[in-house]
Amino acid sequence: MKSIEEQLPGVQKNVSLKEYTTFAIGGPAEYFFVAQNANEVKKAIRVATELGLPVVTMGGGSNLLISDQGLRGLVIKIHNTEISVTGTAITAGAGVEMKDLVQCSLDHGLEGLEWAGGLPGTFGGAIRGNAGAFGGEMKDTIFQVEALDEALVLHQLDNQQCQFGYRNSIVKRKGWIVLSATVHLKPGDKQKIQAIANSRIQYRKDRHPLEYPSAGSVFKNVDVKDVPAQFLPEFQDKIKQDPFPIVPAAWFIIGAGLTGAQVGQAQISTKHSNYIVNLGGASAQDVLGLIELVKNTVYATYGITLEPEVQFLRN
Repeated sequence: MKSIEEQLPGVQKNVSLKEYTTFAIGGPAEYFFVAQNANEVKKAIRVATELGLPVVTMGGGSNLLISDQGLRGLVIKIHNTEISVTGTAITAGAGVEMKDLVQCSLDHGLEGLEWAGGLPGTFGGAIRGNAGAFGGEMKDTIFQVEALDEALVLHQLDNQQCQFGYRNSIVKRKGWIVLSATVHLKPGDKQKIQAIANSRIQYRKDRHPLEYPSAGSVFKNVDVKDVPAQFLPEFQDKIKQDPFPIVPAAWFIIGAGLTGAQVGQAQISTKHSNYIVNLGGASAQDVLGLIELVKNTVYATYGITLEPEVQFLRN
């Protein structure tokens, strides 16, 4: 049987994955391949499967923590970045960065994605985790999603079939791969929606520790219904619509006295307590240690089990 290098031109060996994650953490991929289109994604998976190699796909690496030991098998970076606009619909590859998708909508005077101004990561990743902020979510505009299942069968999913939930979707639950998707927007006032997007970008710059590598918010926000009654008065003025009533996870971390806590070179940000930042040379084990510290301390303090939003990848 031919080697993976012979069957998959462009594949690389022993590539450091910290270069491909916003956390700047992670060991090497045994094999690494950048897929520029859907056909390359399918071919790469088919070749790896025939060779008995595990397969991991990634987008912008903005919500990932990768093992210090790296990953065996083939890591495929989804990098299909085509965008087309037809009327009020935008169709884009899963590898399109969210900032570029948002800007495309603004340039065409289309309303519906301005809440995502400054959102990191790729379109595919945002769909997979039903990304949301400022009361908006990906599910609000998704019309159709193209996704590959484990048998390389292509599915055309409408909004309802995506089964979007809070930071969740059918593609996330089943481990399918988003290839592309279409959003349906509506005509808007260019200046107004640009101003909204700019305000979201500025909010992130002001409130989030963007000066350090991180994976964004580490824990999911907490549904008000899951906050024990005796603690609700403490957080009454912290409740937000996101898109249902929640208490931001950061407030429980602050209340547990963990702001600034550090394990190795990983630190709970002093600027936003739901961020773990890499102060320089942090390991995945440092981050995992902090995650466990937060979970255990918040549970002991409030009886709440915080659920990590960041995905940890290891073999």
